[in-house]
Amino acid sequence: MKILKTLATAAALGVFTLSCMAQEDEPPPLYIYSSYFYCGGGPLSRVDEITAETAPIMDGLVEDGTISGWGWYAHHTGGGWQRLSYHTASSMEQLIDGSDAIQAALQAAADDDDDADDDQMGFGQICYRHDDYIWEGVIGSGANDQESNAGFSTYHVCDLAKEERADEIIKEHAAPILNKLVEEGKLTSWGWSSHSVGGRFRKLQTMTASDHKTLLAAREEAIEAIYAGDSGVGEELSNICGSHVDYMWDIVH
Repeated sequence: MKILKTLATAAALGVFTLSCMAQEDEPPPLYIYSSYFYCGGGPLSRVDEITAETAPIMDGLVEDGTISGWGWYAHHTGGGWQRLSYHTASSMEQLIDGSDAIQAALQAAADDDDDADDDQMGFGQICYRHDDYIWEGVIGSGANDQESNAGFSTYHVCDLAKEERADEIIKEHAAPILNKLVEEGKLTSWGWSSHSVGGRFRKLQTMTASDHKTLLAAREEAIEAIYAGDSGVGEELSNICGSHVDYMWDIVH
């Protein structure tokens, strides 16, 4: 049906957490293709329904190894993005091939649906514009055993000449603090990713937790620990990546 055809384009362009990254200093490669949607042309519940209808197709692409993961987030608090779709892979080549495979699979499902002409008011008219990013994972945690229902993403604008230093600060100073919060069950995962393709945001920090209140409390604890003491690394990180935008997400799929 047409809603699937429209979603085929959207998902192929398609925050996600970095929960599939190993909890170690040098995580396995992870590439993330994310699409951030501006919506308002119809009920957002409908685009969630469309995504749910295509979930078995996406799950099948994970099962056969075409992609390593995918997800769908709904806006809770933050800026103008209302929905977020993503898929992940272990290499840039697999990520791009995965985009093509997603589009082909969803297009085939749409072509097989007899009600295609009845679904013109679909995904593309409700979520009429999007921003695309490809992120490369730098470091992050493995997911613990708790269910992740809430996500927090911070999109940083950084000094390009000092981005490597920002990565060093996260690896050496922030990672132990955030890993401890995962081990204690206050977070379910966290990640730090670097811009590969897309707009002005250069770094992405993600956290997930069982619910938003728990997530905000853990985030506050992390900020206090990172900025504590006389090392000055928290202030140094702020000087490198001073401007940012925060989003809170409901993790739908």
